[in-house]
Amino acid sequence: MSDITYLSKRIVLRAIKRGSKDIAGETMQLMGYNVVVHDGWVVKKYSDGRFERIEPVEAAEHEGTLALD
Repeated sequence: MSDITYLSKRIVLRAIKRGSKDIAGETMQLMGYNVVVHDGWVVKKYSDGRFERIEPVEAAEHEGTLALD
């Protein structure tokens, strides 16, 4: 992987992480909770730190390799 590709990938990943945090904060203010996966469950995470379980996450069967690049 070239240096330019590596730097471009890092810049994109950093922007995604920052954007995700911003959106999660806005959603928390607007709705009062975020829906996330926590300890194998889909849960509502409230601003006061409480979790409300919605349903368990089913394990996905995966065959082969997974490429994220």
